Amino acid sequence: MVTSMFLFTIDPFFTILMCITLCFLHAISCEFRRDRQFSGHGPPTYPIIGCLVSFYKNRHRLLDWYTDLLSKSTTRTIVIRRFGARRTVVTANPENVEYMLKTNFSNYPKGKASAEILGDFLGCGILNVDGKLWQAQRKLASYEFSAKSLQEYLVNTLEEQVEGKLLPFMESMAAVENDGKVVVDLQELLRRLAFDIVCEVTLGIDPCSLDSSLSYSGLERAFSVASEVCARRGSEPVSVVWKIKRMLGVGSERRLREAIEEIHAFVTEIIHDRIWVIVENGKVPPGEDLLSKMIVTGLDERVLLRDMVLSFMMAGRDTMSAAMTWLFYLLSYHPKVEQEVVKELGSVVEPQERLSHYETLKEMRYLKACICESMRLFPPVAWDSKHAIADDFLPDGTPVHAGDWVTYFPYGMGRMQVLWGEDRLDFKPGRWFLEPDGEGRGPLKKVCPYKFPVFQGGPRVCLGREMAFIQMKYVVGSILKRFEIQPASLDRPVFVPLLTAHMAGGFKVFVRRRQPPRANN
Repeated sequence: MVTSMFLFTIDPFFTILMCITLCFLHAISCEFRRDRQFSGHGPPTYPIIGCLVSFYKNRHRLLDWYTDLLSKSTTRTIVIRRFGARRTVVTANPENVEYMLKTNFSNYPKGKASAEILGDFLGCGILNVDGKLWQAQRKLASYEFSAKSLQEYLVNTLEEQVEGKLLPFMESMAAVENDGKVVVDLQELLRRLAFDIVCEVTLGIDPCSLDSSLSYSGLERAFSVASEVCARRGSEPVSVVWKIKRMLGVGSERRLREAIEEIHAFVTEIIHDRIWVIVENGKVPPGEDLLSKMIVTGLDERVLLRDMVLSFMMAGRDTMSAAMTWLFYLLSYHPKVEQEVVKELGSVVEPQERLSHYETLKEMRYLKACICESMRLFPPVAWDSKHAIADDFLPDGTPVHAGDWVTYFPYGMGRMQVLWGEDRLDFKPGRWFLEPDGEGRGPLKKVCPYKFPVFQGGPRVCLGREMAFIQMKYVVGSILKRFEIQPASLDRPVFVPLLTAHMAGGFKVFVRRRQPPRANN
């Protein structure tokens, strides 16, 4: 009786509001239970806050936390819901990866939220757009990347940069290091080398960032700042944080703005000068760089050219250096594998010969297997997210809602026992051969790109995939042919997944001249 009288004395509006709130909380609770049902083994999830508590506890080991959750899931897919973030489906299931990258490609674009993070930097470049604008750039780039002239230009650039700059620098470090005085950050060295190569192939200029005393070296630093701060944008718990900082022009966003201004001004000036030479002065450029080739085809929209070449530079700079850094790390702890690589080098080139022939580089199958195995364990891009346009179901039955992030997870996929076996955590290049003999010289396997999606797959598969292998083979082979790389510390390095993954604190090494093998008596 008292309760009934109390209820009737409550404001009717308050009663209605309470009912609506309870219904809303019940709907959210049901939705979370459905997510758990389809995700198999997701993190502990609660109404309103979602998995925020678990996410915060594991924020310093997100890659391994996701991998642990996915390995326990029967579908190898989990659903992440936390306060302040979009609902995210994370998958390590090759069927799901193929579905989102190929089968239902149109429903899983990059999306506006993802494009906004890199928009100030890359603008409307091919890495940052969808739809017709992406299709037009893809068609043009596909034609240029398949041209034999660009492949030959890449090899010539590699010879110039590696033989003319990198190896003499390492030789000087090895000469001093014999006295135990010099430690080299190999990651930084490879990053600068990759930047010089991609600038020459893309823009037709050499920024000379291997020599920090030259004026162009500031451009490489500006790229590093832009890449890092854009990655930090993506990791902010709530996007409004970096947007407010950008609006006020403070902190990291101020550094980003300054870096972008420097990069845009530099590239725009090069484009302006090149257009004047080719279009207005009627001269054919001496090189085969991408910028010149695109202008010759009739593309002279300066902003679009700028954004396109910046996308190519971004794609070729950090991914190559990251992949090679982790490969050298793994080889340094697997001397038998390293000796097999050196042995292969000796079988395809003479001792004093350079790796300057495209076909010779393609023959180096064991080194390619080592590169693939390294990227399986330490992929240059640890994860990649797409934006769902419409409601959908993945092949394993996981529901996808319009507006969700759908993330495929190369780092975790390389650690799934169901995909790679019980020895999945071991560095074993032999797993990439069909019938490996004692020296791993058999034919290479054709591994499904959706099981090993380090180059994506489907319509957005990496255009520079083969060129990337050529570049890594040339650089790694040239170094191992002449030098031994020994870590300066026994501490286990930390894998940091920003826009591209890198080794926290760099890879500090000693460089020693490789001694020629002794002849058998």
